[in-house]
Amino acid sequence: MSHPKVVILGAGSLFFGRKAIWQMVHSPHLRTGTLALVDIDADRLDKMKRLAEKVIAHNNAPLTLEASTDRRDVLAGADFVVLSFAVNNAHYRGVDCETSAKYGIRMCSGDTIGPGGVFRTMREFPVILDACRDIEELCPDAWVVNYINPTAVHGIGVQRYFPQLKSFALCDAQYGLRKGYAHRAGVPNDEKFTLLTAGPNHFTWLLKAEYDGRDVLPDIIAAVRADAEGDANRQAQGGKSHSKGYLNNAIAIELYEGLGYLPTVLGHTKEYVRFYQPHRTTDRDAVPPLKLFEVPDRLKWTADVWQRVDDYLDDKADIAEFDTEFGPDPATDVIENMWAGLGKRFFINTLNRGAVTNMADDAFLELYCDVDMSGPRPHPVGEMPVGVRSMCETILDTHTLTAMAVHDGDRALLRRALLVDPLTNSIGDTDALIEDLLEQQRDILPAHWYEPVAV
Repeated sequence: MSHPKVVILGAGSLFFGRKAIWQMVHSPHLRTGTLALVDIDADRLDKMKRLAEKVIAHNNAPLTLEASTDRRDVLAGADFVVLSFAVNNAHYRGVDCETSAKYGIRMCSGDTIGPGGVFRTMREFPVILDACRDIEELCPDAWVVNYINPTAVHGIGVQRYFPQLKSFALCDAQYGLRKGYAHRAGVPNDEKFTLLTAGPNHFTWLLKAEYDGRDVLPDIIAAVRADAEGDANRQAQGGKSHSKGYLNNAIAIELYEGLGYLPTVLGHTKEYVRFYQPHRTTDRDAVPPLKLFEVPDRLKWTADVWQRVDDYLDDKADIAEFDTEFGPDPATDVIENMWAGLGKRFFINTLNRGAVTNMADDAFLELYCDVDMSGPRPHPVGEMPVGVRSMCETILDTHTLTAMAVHDGDRALLRRALLVDPLTNSIGDTDALIEDLLEQQRDILPAHWYEPVAV
């Protein structure tokens, strides 16, 4: 087991592609293997291929490089297949967010819950299903690692429709979670630090925090309160923050005081609850409704990153800088750990398998796991608190209905998913919203969504 083959479907992903190149080159356990880059955009694929070639040459790495616009050319022999793609992601998330706002639904990210999560699934999940069919045929023993939002929906869908494939899903939101909370608690991030979290992806909750048997949750809460006060002072002085970061610490404290537990991924969790929507009848709410996802900012970031890639390729930037610009990425870090048996632990989206004792074994949750080539094994959590559990179950049902609707191309299931979704509040508005979004996305959604519905 010395020459792993890792295939990246969506190598032009700027969140993952460059970091994957970095770790495949620098890992002593992966650099003797094969990195296969796949992207349907030939120009972007060529840029990432040439970037990888330069990084490989600069580091004198024995890594074999493959690249193709057709995944079937490179899937054979794969040990891991990472799904990390999206088409015009920022544009369509903007369409989802702006359109939903007309119907009273505000989304700060628009890619995991609410109409944004449902319609992103409609755009991406059909491609995932096609990819899984090819994986089943060409490399059925490979681990399939979903790295595409909505992570939980796609993870549920792959488990449901390709149970014979080995799969799990990842998100970067909790990658440094333990380190961050250890810092807030003022304790070392070592084996004496016990941190229990659980929930669906982007809706996870801090259930326990101890250091050497001492409860450090009060220290964490105090640190979050202090950060919330600092945020308020900056806002009062004219400071600005992006939609996913806006008032996060204040919202964390408000949810902690109301629900009894601290959410761990506020940039997304605040979008999963109804409290920060515009449906209000008094002026007693301390936190205003959510800001909408900022498309121009995301497009500028994308342009800046591609310019950086171009600078490397044109020798306007020294390729040696690439080595210090990046570090481990959750997906390739997990892959390295699995392949080499390093014994590291990660937050992974996988089947519950009894970790949360009062939720179903097949509930698809983000849990702290041991993971090796036999797959993730969640650490025991205990019970999910009453109240928070019901919110988790609603989210999981919404996700499952979404995966079913897209797999079946079923309008009735699509409607049901959005009616169960925690953000919708009107049947009539939901029906109008579906039609509005369908009309605006004719250029990318499968044609069957526009066929007459049989009566």
